[in-house]
Amino acid sequence: MDLPKEIFLKDYKKPDYLFDTVDLEFQLGDEKTIVTSNIAVSPGNEGTSSPLALNGRDLKLLSIKINGTELKSDKYTVDPRHLTILTPPAGVFNMEIVTEIYPQLNTSLEGLYRSTGNFCTQCEAEGFRKITYFQDRPDVMAKYTCRIEGDKTLYPVLLSNGNLIEQGDLEGGKHYALWEDPFKKPCYLFALVAGQLECREDSFVTCSGRKVTLRIWTPAQDLPKTSHAMYSLKEAMKWDEEVFGLEYDLDLFNIVVVPDFNMGAMENKSLNVFQSRLVLASPEAATDGDYAAILGVIGHEYFHNWTGNRVTCRDWFQLTLKEGLTVFRDQEFSSDLGCRTVKRIADVSKLRSYQFPQDAGPMAHPIRPLSYIKMDNFYTVTVYEKGAEVVRMYKTMLGASGFRKGMDLYFQRHDGQAVTCEDFYAAMCDANNAQLPNFLQWYSQAGTPTVKATSSYDEGSQTFSLKLSQEVPPTPGQPMKEPMFIPVAVGLVDSTGEDMPLTSIYSDGMVQTLSNDGHPVFTTVLQFKKTEEEFIFNNVPERPVPSLLRGYSAPIRLDSDLTESDLYFLLANDSDEFNRWEAGQILARKLMFSLVADFQQQKTLALNTKFVDGLRAILRSTSLDKEFIAKAITLPGQGEIMDMMSIADPDAVHAVRTFIKKELAFQLKDDLLAAVTSNRSSEAYVFNHDSVARRALKNTCLAYLASLNEPDVTELALNEYKSATNMTEQFAALAALSQNPGQVREDALLDFYNKWQQDYLVVSKWFALQATSDIPGNVANVRKLLAHPAFDMRNPNKVYSLIGGFCGSPVSFHAKDGSGYKFLGEVVLQLDKINPQVASRMVSAFSRWRRYDETRQALAKAQLEMIISANGLSENVYEIASKSLAA
Repeated sequence: MDLPKEIFLKDYKKPDYLFDTVDLEFQLGDEKTIVTSNIAVSPGNEGTSSPLALNGRDLKLLSIKINGTELKSDKYTVDPRHLTILTPPAGVFNMEIVTEIYPQLNTSLEGLYRSTGNFCTQCEAEGFRKITYFQDRPDVMAKYTCRIEGDKTLYPVLLSNGNLIEQGDLEGGKHYALWEDPFKKPCYLFALVAGQLECREDSFVTCSGRKVTLRIWTPAQDLPKTSHAMYSLKEAMKWDEEVFGLEYDLDLFNIVVVPDFNMGAMENKSLNVFQSRLVLASPEAATDGDYAAILGVIGHEYFHNWTGNRVTCRDWFQLTLKEGLTVFRDQEFSSDLGCRTVKRIADVSKLRSYQFPQDAGPMAHPIRPLSYIKMDNFYTVTVYEKGAEVVRMYKTMLGASGFRKGMDLYFQRHDGQAVTCEDFYAAMCDANNAQLPNFLQWYSQAGTPTVKATSSYDEGSQTFSLKLSQEVPPTPGQPMKEPMFIPVAVGLVDSTGEDMPLTSIYSDGMVQTLSNDGHPVFTTVLQFKKTEEEFIFNNVPERPVPSLLRGYSAPIRLDSDLTESDLYFLLANDSDEFNRWEAGQILARKLMFSLVADFQQQKTLALNTKFVDGLRAILRSTSLDKEFIAKAITLPGQGEIMDMMSIADPDAVHAVRTFIKKELAFQLKDDLLAAVTSNRSSEAYVFNHDSVARRALKNTCLAYLASLNEPDVTELALNEYKSATNMTEQFAALAALSQNPGQVREDALLDFYNKWQQDYLVVSKWFALQATSDIPGNVANVRKLLAHPAFDMRNPNKVYSLIGGFCGSPVSFHAKDGSGYKFLGEVVLQLDKINPQVASRMVSAFSRWRRYDETRQALAKAQLEMIISANGLSENVYEIASKSLAA
């Protein structure tokens, strides 16, 4: 195959032509769909005489007219990716293009496709080119109308962006709808849905008194499961008005539920499309995690109306401008509606489990990538979650009111524009008259910075010194790094466990006096900008224990000189609850590393009693939030530990984590049993923080107990499974039981499937539970599940559950005999023929193959080489596989 072309940020050029208005017409049919586009074109640069190149994929061109006259074939060229008009007229002109497409054959789920009989679109990032020939780039913004015609019986509901202007019947049993979006948008925000759907309708009155109609469209049988999604939408609308002063701008907001969807959801203007699991929920069939995800993602897509739609990206390299910002906004929304500390812990855990490894691997890229072959490969945890951490740092440095001022100026300057990350940075700095030197490095440098902290106390001068040094590791294409601007939030804790008031700090030749409107300051943010800096705290009456990086104020790895006793002290006393959790995690990591070394040297494993006592004290606490306790007694994941090893050893890490889990369960058995008993409830399911926290603690304790595999706890878990009145508790009991191979596990899994086989979302959970299992011989079990009647390789959700789940199981995926690698290699090639976007997400599991022992390296490399040599490989998979091999 021809090597795919790499696209670079440095080569960005403004479009030669602008599109002012776009009028689309769709004639939907079972065999084919005819698309007519009428576009008002104007020159992007005065006097341009360049050819007009339009993107297109899998299209049949029927006709092209310029100013009403059919264009002769020598006036344009067509190849598999472009339609080029060689000499467009000077000045403004009209262009009409008619294409024929085949949505029913479109398994890539990009552009217009059929899902369970309904028509649906997904245009971000480059799907619009599969609908019609177009300048498919985000800086071409136009006002759209969309007329849809289709069979009234098959497609009674016809939806697109904006307002419904006109609808009516046509002859031959057909009907039509005409939609108009009054706001300019890029083509990636275009959407069309047609099919047999019903809606839950509600309304929201905005802060200026406008009534907005809200509709959630779904197949009729799923309507009862949309009430939580509607609640989430109204809460998001209210929150965005209260926190950011942002009001919805149309009279109608539609959400459509689709079972087959590559993304989680899509923010198309006024017509959001969601995959089913992020909308549909009922207490019997959805977990607390599902309810929380629905709240967050409904919020996320709604918040895009301003951060993404009203102000969009100039080019796809700027994706974090909309996604990092909107992830930050949805994190804040969920924090305000739940428990802030617990949400912060969950977000940081996700960053460490998924983003840190990406930042240390062959696919490492800055939050604004410098190049790509397929943009779809850069919808990543780096662009989204690390991007959100970069936005959070602005708020940490400028404060909540300073951040709001920056946001206000950003919208004031750029509403209706396609802009860059520099524009956001400038708005933040200008609104606050702030200097943030070298902060833009976060947008251009890949890799996770490591900060070393050493401290000393001088009793004579009553000063406390904190020395910080930073290093950003080399990443592909970036061997040398500049120092980053790192905000480090610090508090000092005295010997009684209280925060010390901070009065002044000396650094870089200057003394900074700390004040807070006459109130004492207990946490301050140090601006750490050089390779090495020293910060001296004055008026410190005794040796403190420093609480560093409070609230996780920057996405870094911190290596401090805190002793073990310092960490136990912080675990018991820190006023910053995130850092209490963090102290426990550092202790657990240190314990796991020392036991891994013992295991590798075949020594007997033993658990530090101080660690057990520390967790027992947390477990018995009556003052701490119950969900916080559940997080605090959960060990770091196997992936997180392997990521910190020079040679990752999945077998040793698994053995050690299993040993610690069982030993804790044995030594804390009475406390764990008491927690299960005291957190049972016979009340009807409610999704609120107290109930979620109670269930989280009960389920975490049950999982510990079940690891003992003793008859009494197996009986307890079985009883919890059978008596559960909601999916959260039923599924947690099933997961607890399924830790141990044997008949009890098999019976419970079969019972669960028989109970829920009609609900495809619950069946996806069932697939995921088995895929992620660490039981011996699980590769063969997962291979068998591929042939299960409920599995469908064309449904991304099922692929993510079964194949994606399997890739996340360090034990089975990294099986020493290479069977896990071989399985994934075969599946990737099958998937690539169906849906390259989903296939490339799966092949990413191979990206860090060099982190393992030589045997595993050779086995994984063989699979990557097999993939790369396959005929007709997609650009999506080629980009990930080739970069992984080249590392």
